Amino acid sequence: MAHRSRPHVTIPAGAAPPLNPSPSAHDQSLSPINLWADRRNPVYTVHTPSSPSLLSSSHPGPRISLDVPGRPPSRAASAYEYETSRLSFPEPQLHRSSSQRTPYRSTSTNFTHRTSRSESVLTPDGLLTPTQYSISGESSRPPSFFENTPESISRDLSTELTELSNVEEALRKFQAGELPDAEWYRLVSPSVREVLDKKEVQRQSILFEIIKSEKDYVADLELVKEVFIDPLMNTLAVPSSRVKNFIREVFFNFDEILQHHQKMLTALFARQREQHPWVMTVADIILDNCLEFLAGYEEYIKHYPIAEMRHRSEMRRNTKYQYLVQQCSLDPRVRKRDIITFISRPVTRLPRLQLLLDNARKFTEPESQDAEDIPVILGILNEFIRSTQPGIEAAEEKVKFWSLCESLVYQKGEIIDLDLYDDTRSLQYQGRLSRKYKSEMNYHWADLHVALLDNYLLLLKPDVRSNDGRANPPTRHHVVSRPIPIDYLRLGMFDGPPENRKEKAEDGGLGLLDRVRPKYRQMFPFTIYHASSKMNRRYTLYAQSEQVRDRWLTAFNTALDIRRYRQEGNMFFVTHVINDGFFKQASSYTSGNFNGAGAHFTGRINAAIKFSSTAHKFVAVASSSGVFVAQKGEPAFRKVLSVYNPTCLVALPDVNKFFVLHDQGLYAYSLDLVARATLGISSTENAEASKERIAGDVLFFRAGRVGSRPMVLYVAKSFLQYNLYALEVVNSSDLHINPRRNTNGLFSFRAFGEPVSIPKDTLDIIMFRQRIVICSDKGLSLVDPTNLSLSAKSTLIPDFSDADFNNNLPMMTLKSRCASSKPLGIVRCDSSDELLVIYDELGCYTNKYGVPSRSSGYLRWETKATSYSWRGEHILLFSPEFIEIRTVQTGKLVQVIEGADMRRVDVGLLTSDKDLTTLVAMKGREEQGLVVDTLQELVETTEIRTTRSSEVPGMFDDFEVM
Repeated sequence: MAHRSRPHVTIPAGAAPPLNPSPSAHDQSLSPINLWADRRNPVYTVHTPSSPSLLSSSHPGPRISLDVPGRPPSRAASAYEYETSRLSFPEPQLHRSSSQRTPYRSTSTNFTHRTSRSESVLTPDGLLTPTQYSISGESSRPPSFFENTPESISRDLSTELTELSNVEEALRKFQAGELPDAEWYRLVSPSVREVLDKKEVQRQSILFEIIKSEKDYVADLELVKEVFIDPLMNTLAVPSSRVKNFIREVFFNFDEILQHHQKMLTALFARQREQHPWVMTVADIILDNCLEFLAGYEEYIKHYPIAEMRHRSEMRRNTKYQYLVQQCSLDPRVRKRDIITFISRPVTRLPRLQLLLDNARKFTEPESQDAEDIPVILGILNEFIRSTQPGIEAAEEKVKFWSLCESLVYQKGEIIDLDLYDDTRSLQYQGRLSRKYKSEMNYHWADLHVALLDNYLLLLKPDVRSNDGRANPPTRHHVVSRPIPIDYLRLGMFDGPPENRKEKAEDGGLGLLDRVRPKYRQMFPFTIYHASSKMNRRYTLYAQSEQVRDRWLTAFNTALDIRRYRQEGNMFFVTHVINDGFFKQASSYTSGNFNGAGAHFTGRINAAIKFSSTAHKFVAVASSSGVFVAQKGEPAFRKVLSVYNPTCLVALPDVNKFFVLHDQGLYAYSLDLVARATLGISSTENAEASKERIAGDVLFFRAGRVGSRPMVLYVAKSFLQYNLYALEVVNSSDLHINPRRNTNGLFSFRAFGEPVSIPKDTLDIIMFRQRIVICSDKGLSLVDPTNLSLSAKSTLIPDFSDADFNNNLPMMTLKSRCASSKPLGIVRCDSSDELLVIYDELGCYTNKYGVPSRSSGYLRWETKATSYSWRGEHILLFSPEFIEIRTVQTGKLVQVIEGADMRRVDVGLLTSDKDLTTLVAMKGREEQGLVVDTLQELVETTEIRTTRSSEVPGMFDDFEVM
C-alpha cells in the first residue's frame, strides 16, 4: 500500500533548550517515547508543561511531536522537558511530511485537561468542538505519563490500527457515494481529533464540506442528463423538429459546466486520499479550475431566466411535457425536487462556494498556503458575481417581455409580424393608462395596458382568465388597436391640464350619502398619433399622476432615439443622391412665375432611367419641359429631346431603342444617337430625327423582354374602350407582315397577335414568369402573351371561388377587403411556392394556383401605396410621404424612409425578374421661389462580415514561422 502523508508537530524555529536543564531531562525514564514499529505506526513525542499556570489560549493542551520510523525525518526534531523557572515554551507550528501519520492517542504527564463550557457547545459557525467529535461522546482524560506501560502501549496500538483501517474504508465509501450523510469527524479516529485544536478541527470540517458539496453538485449535474435530458431526446414529449433547440434553450451549456466540475472533483478526491484526515489545502485546485469555468458560468447565469421561462412556457401548453416531467420526478434520486431546482444549481453554486471558502479563511493560519490562495479566489468570485448581475437583469427583462408576447391576442385575419423574438428586441416601458370613449349619452373610461417596445407601441386590454382553476391564472392581452411602429410614432401634447375621472363607489364601510356622492380622481392626459394617419389614428391617453406622465414622455423619447440610431446603423436600403439642384419645380406660392433672377425651371421629375451605350453610363430624366440626359456622376444635364410633358422612359440597349411617352404619343429613338448627343459628339437634332411614332393616345406602356422576345406592350384609348397592343422588336430584314416604318438602325416593330379589349379600369401591365399580368379593379388576370385574349380561360388572382362555395368566412373577409383596394402587382416568395399579391392598402398570400393561403390572412400597410418595387427579399411600397420596406416572406416592416412628394420614376421596364434599380424623386429644398426636385437611387446594402486573420489565405507567407 502506498504511504500517505500524516501531520506532525515540530518545535518552531527559534526555540532553544533550557539553560540549566533539570537532571531529569537526562533520565531515561523521562525521555521521549520511541515506538519502533512498521511504517504504519509513527512515533508520538510528548512535551507537557508541568505548571497549571500555563493553561491559556496559547497553551490549550499537551504539545505533541509526531514522527514516523523507518525513514529519516524531513527536518530535525528535538524535545526538551519544560523548566518552570526558565522558559515558557511557545505553541508548536503544524507541518506535514509526505510519510507521516497519526495512528493513535497521545500520552502525557500527570496532567488533566478539563473541558471548558465553551468547548462543549456549538461554535458560531455550527461546527462541533473536539470533545463532541469523540466517538464515545465524552471528553478523553489523558492518562498519566507513568501509565504508559508496554502492555498499554500495545493495546492502544492495536486499537489505532483498527481505527485506521476503518477510516480508509469509510473514505473510500464516501468518495464512491455510499455514505450520503458523511461528515469529517465521522471519518477520522478519536486520536486525530484529540491532537488537533479547536480551530483546526473547524477548518478541516469546512474543507471536507467543500469537497462534499462539490461531489453532490457533480452528482446533480449528472442526474440532469440521465433523468431529464436523455428521456427528452428519446421520447416525443417535445416535437422532434424543435426538441434539440428546446434542450439547448433550457439546459444551455450544462455539459460544459459538468466537464469542468468533474475535472475539479477528481483533483479534490486525489488530494483527499493523499492527505486525509488532515487536508492541508484545496484552494490551489479550486483556483486553477475557477479560472477555466468562469466563462461558461457567465453564459449560463445570464441565460438562466430565459431557460426557466422556456420550461414554464412548455409546461403550460404541452401536456406531454408535463407528463414526462412528472414521471422523471418519481426517480428516487431526484428526491422530489423540481426541475427548476436542478437548472438553477449552476446559478447558486458559486455563491455557495464563495461562502464556504470565506468561512474556511477565518480558521486558516496566516502561514498556510490557503491564506494566500483563498482571498484571491474570493476576489475573483466577488467580481464575477457582481459583473453577471446586469446580464441577469437584462435576461429577466427579456423574460418579462416574452411573457407579454405570449399573452398577446390579435384580431382575427390580420397577419402582424412584430419581430418579437429578435435578439435585439426589448421592452422599453409598460404600465397602466386610461382612455376616454364617447358613447351616445356620456363619456366612459377604459383601462389599458400599454407596452412600449423598441419597434412598436401596443395598446392592450388585459383579460384575466379565471376559469382555468389555477391559483394565478394567466393574463391575456387583447390588441385593441393596430400596433403603431415606432418609425411612425409621433408625440403630441404632454402638458395638458388634468381631467376628473368619476370613481365607482364601494359598498363596504360607506354610508348612504357616501355611496350617492360621486368621487373624482385627477387624470393627466397626453397625445400620440400615427404619422401617416394623423387624424384617424390619434390617441389621447391618461396617466394617474403627472410623474407617471413624465416617465412616459421620457420612455417615448428614449424609444424614438434608440430606433433612429439602430436604423441609421442597420439600413437595408440607403439613398444615393444622383442629382440635387438641377431639376426645379414651382413652389405652391409662385403662381407659375419662373422668371426670377437666376431661376432655372425644368419642372417636376416624371420619369428617370439608367442605361449604358458605347461603353458609357448615362442617366436620363423626363421632366415637364423635356428629356435631359447626363453621364453618370455628372451634376449638369443636357436637354436632348424637346418633347412636351414626357411621363415614361425605357431604354433597350440590345435593340438600340430609347422609348419616350409624352402627350403626343409613344415614340422610339435611336439609343446611340441619344448617347452621342449627350456626349456632344452628335447634335440633338440628329437624335430628334431618329424618332419613330408607335401610337397616339397611349395611356401607358411597358417595354422589355417577354421570354426571349423584346416587346413593347401599350394600352391605347379608342372609342368607348381600351385596347392592349403587343409589338415585337425585330431586325429589319425579318419584317414581312404589318411592318412599321424604320427610318434608322437595324431594328423596327411588327405586330404580335391581334389587339384585344381590356377593362377601362386597367391600372398597370406587369410581367410574371411567362405570363402577362393585367392589373384592374377586378383583380389580377394572367394572360398568355402569345394569345392576348381576355377570355374565361384567363386566370384571376386571387381565386376566391371557394369563399362562397364552402362558406369560408376568413376567405370571404379577405375577398371584401381586396375588392375595396386597388391591385398593384404580384411577386414570388423565394423560399416557397407562394405568391404575394400587392394592393395599395394590403397584401395577401396565395399558393401557385392563386388560392389564398395562410388561413386567408392579410397584411396591412401603414400607409396607402401608389407603387412598389421588388428587390430580392424585400418589397418597397411608395407613398407621397413614406417608403415602407418589408420582407416578402412575412411582411415584416424593417425600414421606413420619410420624405415629401416621393414617387418611383423608373416603372416602364417590363421584366419577369426582380427590379435591378429603384429610382426615386422627391421634393427637396427651396431656392429662389422654386423647389428643388431631388433624384435618388435606393441602393441595397449587404451585411458586414468580419474575417479572421486565420481565414485569409497566404497572410503569413512573408513571415518565417518556426
